[in-house]
Amino acid sequence: MRLRTDNLELSTVHQRPIAVDLFAGAGGMTLGFEQAGFDVLASVEIDPIHCAIHEFNFPFWTVLCQSVVDTTGEEIRKRSQIGDREIDVVISGSPCQGFSLIGKRAVDDPRNSLVFHFQRLVLELQPKFFVMENVRGITIGEHKQILQTLISEFQSKGYQVEENYRILNAAHYGVPQARERLFLLGAREDIALPKYPQPITQIVKHHNSAKPNSSSLPMSPTVWDAIGDIPEVENYDELLSQDSVLAEYAKPSNYARQLRCIENLANNYSYPRKFNSQILSSSFRTKHSDATRERFAATMQGEREPISRFHKLHPAGVCNTLRAGTDMYRGSFTSPRPIHPFTPRCITVREAARLHSYPDWFRFHITKWHGFRQVGNSVPPYLAKSIASEIINVLGISPSQPNIIQELGDESLLHFKMLEAAKNYGVNPKVMEIITDTANL
Repeated sequence: MRLRTDNLELSTVHQRPIAVDLFAGAGGMTLGFEQAGFDVLASVEIDPIHCAIHEFNFPFWTVLCQSVVDTTGEEIRKRSQIGDREIDVVISGSPCQGFSLIGKRAVDDPRNSLVFHFQRLVLELQPKFFVMENVRGITIGEHKQILQTLISEFQSKGYQVEENYRILNAAHYGVPQARERLFLLGAREDIALPKYPQPITQIVKHHNSAKPNSSSLPMSPTVWDAIGDIPEVENYDELLSQDSVLAEYAKPSNYARQLRCIENLANNYSYPRKFNSQILSSSFRTKHSDATRERFAATMQGEREPISRFHKLHPAGVCNTLRAGTDMYRGSFTSPRPIHPFTPRCITVREAARLHSYPDWFRFHITKWHGFRQVGNSVPPYLAKSIASEIINVLGISPSQPNIIQELGDESLLHFKMLEAAKNYGVNPKVMEIITDTANL
């Protein structure tokens, strides 16, 4: 961990509310809460590759590379800048496979028990608030009892919980992706519960879909708003052997201007990062066969290619839910990657990141497999920011724009293989096999 020690930064750190991120992944929830005005001083993540990416993007905070099962609240405090200060919120995007409608949904799946380790750490840390994210499958069938037990135990230990929990769609919060997830909100009994954020956009419909409703809300950004200005990767042979290149961007949409950091949203309170905006990163090309390219080209926008079952993006619509696939110990299966709306190829990690509301300074592992896992595994930052802003409102805080430009981490963190990452963090390289797969579907 590297921390600048000038008085300006230290005073800023102490003025911002404090968050802890469990099951942090590459950092979608961390970034969203930072954008709302929080300092996420500690994160816990079991996957060493994810930890390396998290450290690259947030080198001024602490990431604990270990399982929440083996983590205590005292350890989180001692190993981070938190110390004995009061924590404002604990956030969690806990593993979802046991609950997913896509998976086998075994009630006794050991991954389901991890939500209770989240609960244990909340009770040990005693934050003012907590936020838990999971798939909607936890609200259905036998799995609903797990959720009800979690709520009842929180209530018996001094926490209010919003029992009318909500499924939120990222496309209602300025994200060009239809992605539904459960969010469970809680607060200590001495503090008011935060409200769920009101939608700020309605889901845009392309021409062959149902007409939009009569809502007065603006439309969500479209696929082409998100990726239309990104240079065509097939014009750069360098991207066959590396994941970044100096490139010429096209004219950006308003949404793309935000993610390229050309302009800042008035309510974005994240620390600016020092980066070269002319570099196209996270953009390794995929080599498709001629037959595959022909099939992709023949597929209508907004439809599924019949052989691969990949969805071809419609430029005037929103992206389908981006998924993560599985880790190396569960077959290294790659999730279906959307097809670019105009070029007969799968989208790049950077294009997926744009569709997920990640800014261009945010980097992912150089390999497509890890990179797509890190995007699909995460909460879209803009959605997390909307929830975090509601907590800021209850805290009665008026955040201010940071006037510090933060450095990103060492680029070697983006290149680690699993053995190298495990060695870097002093963990068993088979930790994912031994304990659990933490990638969200």
